[in-house]
Amino acid sequence: MNLIANFAVLASRRAIFDLPVCDLGWDDALVFINELLSMPVGQTSISFVNAHNMLLALRDEEYRDILSQNLVLPDGIGLNIASKIAHGSPFPANLNGTDFVPALLTFMEQPRRIGLIGGTRAVVERAAVNFRRHAPWHEFIVISDGFFDKNEPSAVLAEVAAQDLDIVIVGMGTPLQEKWAHKHIRADHARLVLTVGALFDFVSGSVPRAPKLVRSMRLEWAYRLVQEPGRLWRRYALGIPAFLYQVAKYRFSRRKVILKRSEIGDVSRD
Repeated sequence: MNLIANFAVLASRRAIFDLPVCDLGWDDALVFINELLSMPVGQTSISFVNAHNMLLALRDEEYRDILSQNLVLPDGIGLNIASKIAHGSPFPANLNGTDFVPALLTFMEQPRRIGLIGGTRAVVERAAVNFRRHAPWHEFIVISDGFFDKNEPSAVLAEVAAQDLDIVIVGMGTPLQEKWAHKHIRADHARLVLTVGALFDFVSGSVPRAPKLVRSMRLEWAYRLVQEPGRLWRRYALGIPAFLYQVAKYRFSRRKVILKRSEIGDVSRD
């Protein structure tokens, strides 16, 4: 792990399933990440993790190992539930990528060169247009859609290297995007790497966001389920109970460890 990423992970975190997750509030997270981007060396990779991603990490050791090296931001009510059970309080903010990335682009006053990788060609092109409207002082460069040969990405990487980027935003779905970025996007390619899932779909307008009231009630997942039941019903109908089971299981196992350590301490004092 490089120095900057290590600093980012250790600076402010709480463990969810033993994975460090950033527990900064909204404003502090924006300031912190902007400062990381200003560092003259190193690279920070940022992942947005929700309950579904956490379940994937429990089953996929490679993905989990990569997340442990990234700056992980909490996304959604599932992480809050896990945090309440494990630490007694929710995370200070819901730092979901769909809201946080546009906010970060606005917050960064210094013009940056930002490369986009992922989605269909039409989607990523429309996302770039809307990003330019949102933060016109930055340069947004479409590097590639997400349908290139992942085993032979030399042309994509050559374009990344040629563009002298500050930031690379990768939206290819979890855990593919994290694995691909970890393997291929080097510190000399960009100081900051954001893996953002379906962000380009939302920014391009291809997929509608939930109304603000629904989002404020932390029910965007339910809105998305209604919009795409065929694709998402397993994730929510099966995934939410599975996640809650894993949270309870983790809490119980941690309690057993603490009690065992306490008993060992009592014996040693005798």
